[in-house]
Amino acid sequence: MAFKKKDKFAVLLGDIASNLKESAAYFADYKLREISDLKIFSNTMKDYETKGDNYVHTVIQDLNQAFITPIEREDILALAMTMDDVLDGLDHTASMFEMYSIVNADEFMLEFVEAIRMSTIEIETAVDLMSTKKLPAMREHAIKIKDYESQCDVTRRHAIKHLFQTEKDPIRIIQYKEIYEELEEIADHCQKVANTFESIIMKNA
Repeated sequence: MAFKKKDKFAVLLGDIASNLKESAAYFADYKLREISDLKIFSNTMKDYETKGDNYVHTVIQDLNQAFITPIEREDILALAMTMDDVLDGLDHTASMFEMYSIVNADEFMLEFVEAIRMSTIEIETAVDLMSTKKLPAMREHAIKIKDYESQCDVTRRHAIKHLFQTEKDPIRIIQYKEIYEELEEIADHCQKVANTFESIIMKNA
């Protein structure tokens, strides 16, 4: 049994995925030019994060009230929560940019963010496939998300190596390393979404 097209859980999970993709696109595309831009950037990401939290809260409420669910409750909840973890990470990273007054993202940060943005596109596509009962087709998108996570592992190694080779300010080293690691953790959260997709496929396809 899979989702009916208009099942309320399919709609809610689709809303979470769409909000996540939109937030990642904003994160990737927003142009930081001066310190004052950081507050706008951080506040807008917080708005996306709050919207995502509200969706997750509704999922939990509806799961508690539902007698029958289209797939296992645990899988619906896991998918909602893992997608929310990705958005939480983006929100936290935006806050770090503001806290450390970082206006110029370097090439490694841009690589991370692009991979994360592409992962959220795959996430939304897979959620849409699930809502229309095309479960086996989700696997291709789960694999792509894992490929992006692998790219982020490589980017993190290169970024930290470059940082220690070129940066002399110890405070800047700490700040940049923390941001690299946070971005890599967001990619890990994307991979957990992919793992949840594969679990759903295995149980229901």
